[in-house]
Order: sequence, then structure tokens, then C-alpha cells
Amino acid sequence: MKEHSVISRYKFCNPGIFKIAIVGIVSVVITAAAATFSFPAPAQFRLSAEDEKFLDKVEHDSVMYFWEQANPENGLIKDSNTGYSPSSIAAVGFGLTALCIGVERGWLNRNEVYLRIWRTLHTFLTDVENVHGFFYHFLDMKSGKRVWSCEVSSIDTALFLAGALFAGEYFSGTEIEKMATRIYTRVDWPWMLANRNVLCMGWKPEQGFLSSYWDSYNELMIIYALAIGSPTHPIPADYWYNWNRTRGHYGDKTFIYCTTGSAFVYQYAHAWIDFRKISDRYANYWDNSVKALESNRQFCIDHQRDYETYGEKCWGLSACVGPRGYRGYGGGPGRLLHDGTVAPCAAAGSLPFIPDASLEMLKHIYETYGSKVYGKYGFYDAFNIDEDWFCDTYIGIDQGITALMIENLRTGIIWSYFMDNKYVQKWVKSCMQEGT
Repeated sequence: MKEHSVISRYKFCNPGIFKIAIVGIVSVVITAAAATFSFPAPAQFRLSAEDEKFLDKVEHDSVMYFWEQANPENGLIKDSNTGYSPSSIAAVGFGLTALCIGVERGWLNRNEVYLRIWRTLHTFLTDVENVHGFFYHFLDMKSGKRVWSCEVSSIDTALFLAGALFAGEYFSGTEIEKMATRIYTRVDWPWMLANRNVLCMGWKPEQGFLSSYWDSYNELMIIYALAIGSPTHPIPADYWYNWNRTRGHYGDKTFIYCTTGSAFVYQYAHAWIDFRKISDRYANYWDNSVKALESNRQFCIDHQRDYETYGEKCWGLSACVGPRGYRGYGGGPGRLLHDGTVAPCAAAGSLPFIPDASLEMLKHIYETYGSKVYGKYGFYDAFNIDEDWFCDTYIGIDQGITALMIENLRTGIIWSYFMDNKYVQKWVKSCMQEGT
């Protein structure tokens, strides 16, 4: 049994112009139905008052990116804080969740956030072009039109949907929940299979389906979970087992790995899905990520003689902006790219998995490098001491994984709401089993 409290109810005057009325503050007790899985509260990591204050600041500043780096008229959120940046639909997904965190923490006004999320979902329902329910990766901040000849992206659509469904659960019983469900249920997941038994990474009108498929371990679990859970256009549940789970080892740790070794691939699905007490016939993916992220850190420790940036207190290799542009840095087993560039979001996104080491890293670089690595919206995207290079840019998805994983460490509220979703429960019951 799980209790959600302080849920406001809203009413609308008409579809275009609406007013909000708080009908009441209620306490809703939701009892898991038969044959559903219940999910425990997170095992609380003991945080000192100093740690809480530090994480509160980082989380607040990261959340504010999604409130301020957005078009308030349509809810689109910028891919980065650069002046020319378009919207990233994945950043919007992280943002929909982050704004709810802002409400929960008292940093943002509940009514204003409700309006912003309503506008965002209305934009995706009526103004943003979709192809079989999937959205283009990057959109013009004003018009919502495709930019950069980008692809219709299955992973970025899934990350957007995760944020939308979370917002629907957070504002349960409101128009937001209805809109999020409408957007989700119109996605034609079988179409993205392109007549294969694994999902394609995307599609372009100029060429058709991309040549790459979600056929080996990476951040793909969120896509398959939503595709299998769909009540309208699902893919078969046994397709969960069609992607490869190649095991490798680094040091004394053996785990299912992604060849890039980038930290984010072991984090993104976990931002919403609580994998701690569920597993499939191959693995408990929570434990798998713990091993992978410990290996990412150990890789930096093992190479600290090669790069001044790396060390026991300075680690974290992930996709981020580097001295020569955006790169998919990684550590552990695989075909790796690294040049001494560290992404703070790699450690922040690892907080629920390896809290001691992650918190130590973030506090160390904050105290050591100060304003070179930290600004208005929290930690900048990356830095490289060997090249005396400090990024002054924020990337939406990196601020997103930072905010969401700090909150998951502190309260687990994102897992709690998201795992309540009946479509997510459908996937869990179809593909997973309780226990580690």
C-alpha cells in the first residue's frame, strides 16, 4: 500500500482558455491490485545536514534550467542554454519530471507548473508534427517544427513520454493525465519495428528507417518497456528478449555492458523505472548498473597517471561536450573514447547507485574548481584539466539526469509515481519478476 498526499484537482472552462480551481487537498491511498508489483521506498542513504544542503542547491539549480530555458507559450525546452539552441524532446521529457520536483520541493508554484505542463502537452497534441505518434528529435523553439534535418527518434520520443506519463501520475485525475495518455496511446510501436523483431532507432522522410536498431544493451530499456506496455499499439512482450545482453568485465566486475562505456546508458531508464527489486531471466539491471558505474569510476582511477583530470575524487565518463565538440566518452569494457574530459552529470546520475563515491566527486570538484565548473543552473556540462578547458554550457538532458537522480536518492518519488502507471505495470507483469 502506498500513499500519495496533497494532490490538487483542476477544472477547465474550455479547451483554449481555462482557469484553475483547486478543488481540494486530498489524500489518496492506492492499494496495489492483484497480480501487480509493489515497490518499496528507497533504502535511505544516510545524508548529513551538510550533504542535504549541498544536494538541495544542486538539485534546485538544475531544476530551474527547465523552468527558465523554455518557451512559456508552448512549453518547449531548449537542448542547451546557447542562444541558437532548438528544443530537444528528450529535454522536455526530463523537464516535465523536473518541474514536478520543483513543486514537490516548494521551489515552483504548483498552479504555474500545472499550466506550463498543460501547455507543453497541448503543444505535442496539436502543434508538433508526429509520424505514427513519434516525434522529431529537435524542434524549433517557437513553431515546434523539425530542425537540422533531424530524425524521428524512438529513444527521444520514449524519454519525452516517460516525462509526460510521470506528470500524468503526479497530477492524477486531471486533464494532464488525460493528455499524457492520449499522446502515449497514439504511438504506433510496431511501425518502428520496420518488419524486424527489434525496434529501429529512427526514421527520416528523406531515406526511411535508419540503419541502426536497438539490438544491444544501452539506454533502450525505457523504449521497450513503453512499447510493450502500450494498450493500443504494443509490440509482443517476448521482444524484450530480442536485444543482445553481452557480458564483459572490468577488473573483478562482470556485467552486461554497452560498448561505448558511457555512464548515461546505465542511468537513463533508471531515472523513471525502479529496477531495484525486479529482474528478468538475465539480470537485475539495478545491480548491473552499480557494477558498470563502479567500473566507470575505477577506469578513471586506473588512468590517473595518463590524465591529470582523473582520480579517485574526479571521475565520470559519459556523453557530453568536450574540447572538440560533443563526444560519447566512456570507461570500462568496450571500444572506448576518453581524453581526460569528465562530465559532472555522470557522477550526479550515479548518486542512487554509488552514493558515497558520487557525492564525494561532486563536492570535490565544487570545492576545488568553484565557478569554473558551477554556475546558475548547477554544474556545467564538462571540464578537462589536462587541456585547461572548462565548458560554460548546459545541456538539458544532463541537467535532467542530475535533478532526477538526486531526487531519487533523497526520496525515490519519481520511481514511486512512475511505477504506479498501469501501462508500466503491464510491462512489469509481462516481462519481469520480483526479486533480485
